[in-house]
Amino acid sequence: MKLTHRSTIFAGFIGYITQSITLNFSSLLYVTFGRQYGLSYSEISSLIVICFLAQLLTDIVATKFPGFFKPRPTVILAQLIAALGVAGFGFLPRLLPPYAALAVAVILSGFGSGLVEVMVSPVVEACPTKRKSAIMCLLHSFYCWGHVLVVLLSMLYFSIFGVEKWEYLAYFWALIPLLDMVLFCFVPLYETESEESKKQPHAFMKNKTFWLLFLVMLGGGASELAMSQWASTFAETGLGMPKALGDLLGPCLFAIFMGAARLIYAKTSRRISLSRFMTASCALCVVSYLLAALAPIPALAFVGCALCGFSVGIMWPGTLSYTKELIPMGGVSMFALLALGGDIGCLLGPPTVGLIAEAFGNNLRVSFLFSAIFPAMMLTVLLRLAKKAKTKPHTPLS
Repeated sequence: MKLTHRSTIFAGFIGYITQSITLNFSSLLYVTFGRQYGLSYSEISSLIVICFLAQLLTDIVATKFPGFFKPRPTVILAQLIAALGVAGFGFLPRLLPPYAALAVAVILSGFGSGLVEVMVSPVVEACPTKRKSAIMCLLHSFYCWGHVLVVLLSMLYFSIFGVEKWEYLAYFWALIPLLDMVLFCFVPLYETESEESKKQPHAFMKNKTFWLLFLVMLGGGASELAMSQWASTFAETGLGMPKALGDLLGPCLFAIFMGAARLIYAKTSRRISLSRFMTASCALCVVSYLLAALAPIPALAFVGCALCGFSVGIMWPGTLSYTKELIPMGGVSMFALLALGGDIGCLLGPPTVGLIAEAFGNNLRVSFLFSAIFPAMMLTVLLRLAKKAKTKPHTPLS
């Protein structure tokens, strides 16, 4: 069987499923960790922060030392580390004190996820395809489908075998990155760096347009995580759903709508420009947050949560493609810095919602009203870029 760039793209799809596994599998077990190992809420919360800090550290290192991140060895290492991290939830507590074991597992998962995020996008972007923005959206949609797959298959496993046997499920999910590691050993990889980026790997940082798009990436991460991390709680407190149903419906519905947006753009990219789709999505995101915050009927407010998933779908992959379109000389270091901006947004969004809600008597609606500032900021930046492009149609944005 001859391996082509389609095989490379397929391996990239599985790579984003790997990232979804590393970030979402452990979240299904927080209650179990607390019960089985006697961990407090603060200790469990610290594990979430540790995971994102590991991702941030990966982004920073990749930005500073892009020459060390060669595509094939790095993406293979990413899958291996991710597999060790996911499997580590099962075997490390047998070797170390429980909290230390889980901390090591989330650090490995964070490093693996961060390397996947930094490397898979430029590897797929470099493939000889005509509709690169469509392929990027399709690529990132697999994170969403991976999220849904992790939740549904894990719930099915727990219902059949019981949550007390969760360690074996960790070993099962670790097989996915191991499979992708083997694929990346053989699929063809293409040049991810332009000649200009090799000579001046950080030249893009002098471009004002890059920093505007960095803000878009930051706002996209904050807009996505601010809602997705609190959707299940809002379903429970706002609609009075049972906790299990809220945990299942909130994250799954958000991920399905987010993946749908990425698929829709991938199908319609020939007819709709990326900048217009992103601008419309930002406007819809503002509306969805306002709907969640102000709708008098709880069910209508939850519709706002689902619409938010749809509206943020294009933001992360769209910003990556839009930046590459406007600043073609950027390479791995540019993708890493954009990922850093997105991860900073992911760190800012959920705590901001929690702190504001607590300040107003655990009122998530007030938090969602405030959180509309994230997509509003993105909308402002994108409108400015569009205006700039019209005034200087034949010159590069700078």
